[in-house]
Amino acid sequence: MSIEGGPGPDFLKQKYDLHNSPEVEKAARRSEIRTGEKIPQDTDSQIQNYLDRFKEVTERRNPEERDRLLSALKNILMDKFVTKYEEIPDSYWQFQEKVLRERGQAGDWSNATDEQKEVVKKETADALISDQEASLEQWVDYFSSEDSNYMPDYLKYWVFRSVINLAEYDKDKKEFSKRSRGTVKEFPDINQEALAYVSDAMQEKLAGKPHEFEYDIQPDEQQKFQQNLAHENFAKLYGWAMELINPIPEHLLPVTEGKWVKFEQGSDYKPLSQSIRGRGTGWCTAGENTAKKQLEGGDFYVYYSNDDEKNPVMPRIAIRMEEGKIAEVRGIAYKQNLDPYMNDVLMGKLEEFPDKNQYLKKDHDMQMLTEIESKIKTGDELTKDDLIFLYEVDSKIEGFGYQRDPRIEELRGKRDPKVDAPIVFECSPEEIAWSQTEIRNDTKAYVGPLFPGIFTKLSNFEHIYTSFPEGKIRQSELEIGGKTAAELENELKEKKININSYAKDMLHSPDFTTLANSEQIDLVRLKVRDLGFTQNPTTDQIYARAEELGLELCPAEVGPYQRLKDEDQPLGDYYSIAMKQITDRYGYPRVFDLYCIEGGLWLADSWARPADKWGPVRGLMFRLRKVSQEP
Repeated sequence: MSIEGGPGPDFLKQKYDLHNSPEVEKAARRSEIRTGEKIPQDTDSQIQNYLDRFKEVTERRNPEERDRLLSALKNILMDKFVTKYEEIPDSYWQFQEKVLRERGQAGDWSNATDEQKEVVKKETADALISDQEASLEQWVDYFSSEDSNYMPDYLKYWVFRSVINLAEYDKDKKEFSKRSRGTVKEFPDINQEALAYVSDAMQEKLAGKPHEFEYDIQPDEQQKFQQNLAHENFAKLYGWAMELINPIPEHLLPVTEGKWVKFEQGSDYKPLSQSIRGRGTGWCTAGENTAKKQLEGGDFYVYYSNDDEKNPVMPRIAIRMEEGKIAEVRGIAYKQNLDPYMNDVLMGKLEEFPDKNQYLKKDHDMQMLTEIESKIKTGDELTKDDLIFLYEVDSKIEGFGYQRDPRIEELRGKRDPKVDAPIVFECSPEEIAWSQTEIRNDTKAYVGPLFPGIFTKLSNFEHIYTSFPEGKIRQSELEIGGKTAAELENELKEKKININSYAKDMLHSPDFTTLANSEQIDLVRLKVRDLGFTQNPTTDQIYARAEELGLELCPAEVGPYQRLKDEDQPLGDYYSIAMKQITDRYGYPRVFDLYCIEGGLWLADSWARPADKWGPVRGLMFRLRKVSQEP
């Protein structure tokens, strides 16, 4: 409970020498001109008159005059304390480029013109500055409202004078950093419960009363608070209270009951911002202009868990959409990660989004790439898993940019593949053959040109590459047969796999046949260049070379069967089924293509006329000839 009265003017005189400040002298002259009465010369009266000037504004009976004066006061404060565009240091924009790198968008940024970059920087700065203004304005509005009546004027001055010198709370460091010129950080958020706690403690101190801890606070934390109270350090007291007097209390963290709220793109941003502000999430969406900008880009989902009265008001998860896709997911734990109780809630919600798996992979890949980049910079050893990831042994690295993350090649350029390959392959350097002549009985991996009979000779090899890491030869098994073309088409539709019109022509063609009974076949996937071509070969040349190596064409039904199996095909991946061509409605010979784009998985087609030429990085899938059929 607040304690009325107290040695307010004396507190400010001792702490700030406020009675000798120019603003107090100006306030006294203005009051004397307005009232015609002399302000007593004692320091307490001078300081109290200064404090009363703000109250005169907030207590004006004429609402229009009150708003006008309050607006004028805000303009003065904004001009004096809010960062201007030209004050933002280069280090901030360098940091933003680093963020783009970590999201895999460095390629997009490097290809932008100077004019485009300046537009983006100005838009970014406008949002930051607007949020800074809003974060300062909230304090003015709060102290001019009845909500702050529990706090005497002199403590409002103490708090506000502290706030204008502080940046937003750093949850990782558990402190408020001091504001510096050109900072892009917002002013501290208002946590009313923590603020009231500090106010009460200060009033008790100034009244000579001991502070009693009403919460289950450990002795070391009590001592820390008492020390900060003795030094009247608002930043440390407020930070302490925000940590210990948690807006999402510890006992409510296990509570998973609540509800999802969708804030639709283009809707009023204030309900979104207000539902987050003061809740200690650390989300930038608490800033009104950030919330506005984010809602301009897409829908925004927030999961609110129940409080003690079973009201869903505790923000726990945020899902921000951009152009119809998941842009980011945030929680309230360390570094805005998900807290341990919310995983099932999030996974259940993500089932509603068609790009769930794509988002999760991109998010994982960008975090992993950033960790590897940090390890290389600090000279730490990379693990086997790190190298498998960096060399894209199992899957392509995906980011949030439209272009490939340039860090991949940058980081690989600092490595020696011949040193890393044995770690990836889990063998000694001597057990890797880098040419056909180096193959021995104890060889476990091969990196070199393909040669006739290679798949028979190296049938027990898990790792076959034409070059490391780009030329991986992927071998797999596939069960085909037992289903008709109509059944396969229906199954593709049930799994919401897209089929283009020419692929449908092929499925409906009399040349498309299926085995009556199921059969297990071995497949080999490679790129055109892996076949040894230095120029773009024709379809006939590719098929002939594959036959020399012990490969053969796939049955046509491999197309839909492989499409059904390859459900986790990464975004942007593309390969064709090497098969006997099937003509479309116009008589053009085609083969099946399998690819994944933003719209999902596709069973499509490509022209495959005998003289059509194929690019070196085009992916192809062949059937491995049975050993008994080898010449």
